[in-house]
Amino acid sequence: MAGRAFLIGLTALGLAATSAACGQEGGGSAGGPPKSGKPKVCLVMKSLANDFFQGMRDGAVAHANKRADLTLEAVGTQNETDIDGQVAAVEKCVTQRVSAIVIAPADSRALIAPLKRAMSAGVKVVNIDVKLDDAALKGAGVQVPFVGPDNREGARLAGAELAKKLGKGGKVVMLEGNPGAANAEQRAQGFKDAVSQGGLKLLDSKTAHWETDEAHTVMGNMLTAHPDVQGVLAANDSMALGVLKAIQDAHKTNAIKVASFDNIPAIQPGLKDGSVVATVDQFGSAQAAVGIDYAMRMIKGETITGWQKTQIKLITAAGQS
Repeated sequence: MAGRAFLIGLTALGLAATSAACGQEGGGSAGGPPKSGKPKVCLVMKSLANDFFQGMRDGAVAHANKRADLTLEAVGTQNETDIDGQVAAVEKCVTQRVSAIVIAPADSRALIAPLKRAMSAGVKVVNIDVKLDDAALKGAGVQVPFVGPDNREGARLAGAELAKKLGKGGKVVMLEGNPGAANAEQRAQGFKDAVSQGGLKLLDSKTAHWETDEAHTVMGNMLTAHPDVQGVLAANDSMALGVLKAIQDAHKTNAIKVASFDNIPAIQPGLKDGSVVATVDQFGSAQAAVGIDYAMRMIKGETITGWQKTQIKLITAAGQS
């Protein structure tokens, strides 16, 4: 917990430092991107306590360095539900006259208003990872290109692998991501597709807001309520880590299997020992790189709309894909 607290604090400090650096480089007041010099692109992510977003940040920095034709500012929030922190980050990027914002939103609706204000100030916006809500975008009168995976299909693939292990009638529970986030809704639906297609029995489904500690508590309660559970569908690997700890605490490591999503480094031991039957790699660093490339094309005057579908890959305990 101490290490986690330190990382969260470091993330908050990084956001402040990034904002200060923007102010030093951009010059002038708000009202649109600078007229000369390299374009500045803000990458706004969710919690950098999550290995997935650490990998996204590192990949984005490497890609920006390789391109060498832009200045990248990468920022994250204190936790997965810090919507206000993301809104503040977007507003600071606009104030500091960035040319584009590439964002993985914490909520598919709440970020649309500040992003619309950014677009009104002349800032180009690209949506990655978590899709902004189509109806809310239409209501706001804006179009934002989306770069990201088919979350529903990825979750279905992971859930189908769990169904193979358990067989028809297998009893499972689900841990969902943030309510209001499109990828959470899509992964929940994908898991339900696998439950239906595989003949599993879904005993319970609750959110743990993408967070490891909360998932540990939620799963502990589920084990008490459903002692006969055989499998868990976790909407991301961070929650899966909390699930695995709760299973270990209950001395049921060999009796309950987990399917998940993200393929972060911390989930690899679970894949190796078979406690995690499958996860899904969605290549976060590639999403960020494509998002940056789209942003640069838009800065140069190109109009880009629609969904740029990115790769997913099923990763199984047997090492198959």
